[in-house]
Amino acid sequence: MTVPGKTIELITSELSSGKTTARAVAVRSLAAAENLNDTLNAFLQIDRAGATRRAEELDREAGTDGAADSIVQGQNAATESLLRAVPIAVKDNICVRGLQATCGSRILAGYHPPYDATVVERLRAAGAVIVGKTNCDEFAMGSSNENSAFGPVRNPWDTERVPGGSSGGSAAAVAARVVPAALGSETGGSVRQPAALCGVVGVKPTYGRVSRYGLVAFGSSLDQVSVFGLTVKDAAVVLQTIAGRDERDATTADVSVPDYAAQLADDIRGARVGVPRELLGEGVDADVRARVEEAIEAYRELGVEIVDVALPHAKYSIAVYYIIATAEASSNLARYDGVRYGYRTEDPEDLRQMYRRTRDEGFGAEVKRRIMLGTYVLSSGYYDAYYLKAQKVRTLIQQDFLDAFDVCDAVLTPTTPTPAFRLGEKTDDPLSMYLSDIYTCMANLAGVPGVSVPCGLSSAGLPVGFQLMGRHWGESTILRLAHAYEQAHPLDARPRVMAEE
Repeated sequence: MTVPGKTIELITSELSSGKTTARAVAVRSLAAAENLNDTLNAFLQIDRAGATRRAEELDREAGTDGAADSIVQGQNAATESLLRAVPIAVKDNICVRGLQATCGSRILAGYHPPYDATVVERLRAAGAVIVGKTNCDEFAMGSSNENSAFGPVRNPWDTERVPGGSSGGSAAAVAARVVPAALGSETGGSVRQPAALCGVVGVKPTYGRVSRYGLVAFGSSLDQVSVFGLTVKDAAVVLQTIAGRDERDATTADVSVPDYAAQLADDIRGARVGVPRELLGEGVDADVRARVEEAIEAYRELGVEIVDVALPHAKYSIAVYYIIATAEASSNLARYDGVRYGYRTEDPEDLRQMYRRTRDEGFGAEVKRRIMLGTYVLSSGYYDAYYLKAQKVRTLIQQDFLDAFDVCDAVLTPTTPTPAFRLGEKTDDPLSMYLSDIYTCMANLAGVPGVSVPCGLSSAGLPVGFQLMGRHWGESTILRLAHAYEQAHPLDARPRVMAEE
């Protein structure tokens, strides 16, 4: 398999052989981030001083110890050799001590958290080097990364098109080979969707697999820290490192974390992949349908049994998602009031005006829209008609997946209905924008894991992705299936904008 760019495995090999140093790896990544940022706007902060200092520390430790496996012990030990000195980018709604956490919003401009998120602590312990914070839709609300207060991210394959959202900056950074892996967050598909549009791998774990401590809340029953990788193995290594029980997040489960990377090579012959044919019909771009059908045939050639499954309530997932997510957002975002931290309006006449003007000036249009929607569906007289009913349908969607997994090991669908669309194409049509998540948000509602894998290009030369969704705690299965496809059908095309190799 050949994938253009320096994967985690290649970086590790060059470090082990003495061909390069941790400092040289960091300097290359930092230079690429800086050189490409005027074009892509993928980073909101690039930490040249901190990343260089950390890389030099790793070089000294390696020189003193004579081994690369002295950084971390315990559950991450198996993955440490593949993360030592590896540059990683982090979405700007995940806390990194010393770096900003704006969530792409003016209301948090200049905010610097005094602590690391759990996932960042675990990356640091494994020897990874954090190179910067990536641009995102404001408070992770968006499907195109056009809602950022700091300007849109551009797709490395075509800079007139969106990278997807809300984790578009992280997706673009990986696609442009600035870093081999990055952290994003998912509430309704915000990693898998941009992964598909940017031609990289995106993994959303089971809800409760990865700590949310230090992730700024949007929809608490849906939010998850998720991973981008240049390859499935890159994503698997990072996921293994950050996964596991965290006493600071009561929603994390005390479930053992498998060695995802070690299990990638296991045989997939005889596995069963379910295809809900109703989701390959109306509304799917012809190129997307063709590439996904080719991926299904590729699995048959790999010895996988393809079975028909039904997800009868999937058609309600967008409506359910935009009721539950906005309801939770209206509650979570009430804390941004100009009193404790973040932006505060100038010279208000009284406290009430300070609250109103701070939120009016600090939040963008999409965030305001979702707060108002969420407040409405929770209001007296409408709670039962909207929010309660949505929660009941959510249970039906979860049951659809349980029924499907009685006859298959994973469910395969397109990741997105279309390839990347043009900047500005859907900004005046919120419903059309929301439909970009029609295939991804059902996994968040059900809490099941999912992975998006590149499966070729459209006729316009844009990446297309398919996704696999698995049983709760079944990341190993979907990663193994994804890896097998990737090995047989790598996306060896290159984006137009990428770091020098």
